[in-house]
Amino acid sequence: MIRATACLAGLALMGLVLGLSLQAQEPYKLPPREIIDILDAPPTPMVSMSPAGDVMALIERESMPSISALADPIVRIAGMRIAPATNSRQTLTFSTGLSFKDMKTGVVRKIALPEGFKFTFPSWSPDGRSMAMLRFVDDGVELWALDVKAGTAKALTPARVNAILSGFGWLADSRRLVVSLIPDGRAPAPEPPRVPKGPEIQESGGAEAKVATYQDLLKTAFDELLFDHYATAQAAIVDTVSGETRKIGKPGVFGSISASPDMAYILVERVKRPYSYALPVYGFAHAVEVWDMNGNLVKVLADLPPAENVPINGVPKGPRSVDWMTHKPATLLWVEAMDEGDPKKEAPFRDRYLKLDAPFSGQPVQIVKLKERAAGLSFFQTPGNALATQREWKRSWRTTFLVDTDDPDAEPVKIWDLSQQDRYNDPGRPVTTALKTGERVILQDKDWIYLAGSGSSPKGDYPFLDRLNLRTMKTERLFRSQDPAYEAFVDFDGASRTRIITSRETRTEPPNYWLVDLKTKKRTALTEFKDPAPQLTAVKKERVTFKRADGLDLSGTLYLPADHQPGTRLPVVVWAYPLEYDSADTAGQVRGSVNRFTYYRGTSQLFFVTQGYAVLDNAEMPVVGDPQTVNDTFVQQIVSNAEAAIRKLDEMGVGDPKRVGVGGHSYGAFMTANLLAHCDLFAAGIARSGAYNRTLTPFGFQSERRTLWEAPETYIKMSPFMHAHKINEPVLLIHGMADNNSGTFPIQSERLFAALKGFGATSRFVYLPHESHGYAARESVLHVLAEMFEWFDRYVKNKK
Repeated sequence: MIRATACLAGLALMGLVLGLSLQAQEPYKLPPREIIDILDAPPTPMVSMSPAGDVMALIERESMPSISALADPIVRIAGMRIAPATNSRQTLTFSTGLSFKDMKTGVVRKIALPEGFKFTFPSWSPDGRSMAMLRFVDDGVELWALDVKAGTAKALTPARVNAILSGFGWLADSRRLVVSLIPDGRAPAPEPPRVPKGPEIQESGGAEAKVATYQDLLKTAFDELLFDHYATAQAAIVDTVSGETRKIGKPGVFGSISASPDMAYILVERVKRPYSYALPVYGFAHAVEVWDMNGNLVKVLADLPPAENVPINGVPKGPRSVDWMTHKPATLLWVEAMDEGDPKKEAPFRDRYLKLDAPFSGQPVQIVKLKERAAGLSFFQTPGNALATQREWKRSWRTTFLVDTDDPDAEPVKIWDLSQQDRYNDPGRPVTTALKTGERVILQDKDWIYLAGSGSSPKGDYPFLDRLNLRTMKTERLFRSQDPAYEAFVDFDGASRTRIITSRETRTEPPNYWLVDLKTKKRTALTEFKDPAPQLTAVKKERVTFKRADGLDLSGTLYLPADHQPGTRLPVVVWAYPLEYDSADTAGQVRGSVNRFTYYRGTSQLFFVTQGYAVLDNAEMPVVGDPQTVNDTFVQQIVSNAEAAIRKLDEMGVGDPKRVGVGGHSYGAFMTANLLAHCDLFAAGIARSGAYNRTLTPFGFQSERRTLWEAPETYIKMSPFMHAHKINEPVLLIHGMADNNSGTFPIQSERLFAALKGFGATSRFVYLPHESHGYAARESVLHVLAEMFEWFDRYVKNKK
């Protein structure tokens, strides 16, 4: 019956698509002037602390690019978007200015940069005396270095950096950088053949290759030629003092390049053929090689095939996550599957960490083996110990062990063991510091380490800083945010353990950095960033909690216009994104904080509050159940969540239950379409960049672990496209023509709109030129807001 239904739906769709009439392109719209002014305000600078914490970098950035920037030619291959003009990944927003603040004197010095200087986020040298960045010019990318003390900047290379894959990185001496360059004498980009030589052919047979749906993949032999042209790079070492550039080895396609801590070897991930037509570049065949500093091959650690045959939720066979081992001059470290990478295969241990010392001629030595999949190995500041974390995908569980990295026979000591979704009991993350080589390690004072966390609680998030004694396993609270602020630990003030740097914000004050003395409680402001939208400071915000029909605790953040009078019922916008949980305890936990400052940026749904709406933002949409089958009740649970939210706002006397609109982006759009198809709670909906036909993502989506052929009923039931005839509320569909997110192909919205039109539903499809999954161009952002306001004003606020 299901098979027949799907076939009939497919035949009906063909007719709908053929009958879809094309409409003329409309000019970009504008929302009200007050919103334009808010969006055009300069963004708050970004902050980066030096490795020693003695200098604060203040990085200015652009707001929004123009649609003309998005319209520049790009090549969409190997899961990437390449800008031919600059031989780089497509980059839409840039940093534009840089200042340094001395943490001792408080003096701020602005760096003089050339007019129109556009650059990527800068990278600190290990000693903190320099920063490096990529500068984008019309015909390429340059490598630049900044002298922090002198406050000067200079170009290290001409516009010949190959910014496709491996980019650049500092060597441990803080003087030299390894960088990928465009090979000398490279020929012009190949031209596509005017007449094809024959058909493009792909074959399969024997091995299973269940992969997710990706976009911008290689499709033709000519695509492979383009990939080779743009991705092939010449590795080189650049001296920031002398300006000398020395080539290393022969050109190749390098996924990554890094020097050993003792600067005697280079670790290279070399991408090789055969290229995959089913995966992005990170799934291509590749060899992991060690070179000497002249580019001579020393060791091939692994020669790995394309990752097409990796099991669903599995990992590739062989070495993965290969890197240089911390605290060692030249030791390779990697993780390797012990279950052939198959999570469904029974095995006493799934992963193990291995190491191999220079000159790499011996046998690898095991550091630790884990019963579940490895999720990170973090070394302590004192050599010999590390924290090894494993994750169990079947129940979303995380366990962390204290391991002896020098004694593989030593039994790991369990430190933390909890659900990945348990926010209330999250111990926090270890605070790290930088070694002289630039490697990050867990900050350690004898037996003590430090933990910073979000501090989630039934009252919201209250970030904290603890210290943990590794011998007694007891913790001491050093700092916790207090009402009415949201204040989070950023770093210690240099070597001090009694003074910390925090980021503090309130509902009416934007995040700023502070120096806090834990003993005297004295506070010193380090930055004075202003409210970019003071006209919205008085908007009312509160956390609302309520219960689902089955007793599950839910919550959301309610925004009301500043002039709202108690008892006045408003039209409502419910904006949400569904998440899966394996227990009601974790699903019902409160997340976020009403003490946080609200930024109004991009196509944010919060702008509806300026138009007289109540906005229930991040309305929790949990879907609870066994991870293997949780989606079997997806529809029932999101409808129950929505009922509870609307009932709460009705009881509060805030919302008009007959004038409620629902919206979401991506999986939230998928949720929106399902709610409109399966209930009559909402007056209208807005669905942006969603996927609506799950048969087009047959090997899983979100946290769904079964394939279409294993759970056809669930895939079809969850697909609003299959229930388009039930959508009888007005729905606005918005999608970027160049959406590159896995699963949300633009055809998803095209076909849903065709189906809605076929059944006579009230709908509008806004197709944004050059936009991806999120919308970037100023013209697009303003247009989307105008469309959203018009739609809900017509069908929600002024519903008849």
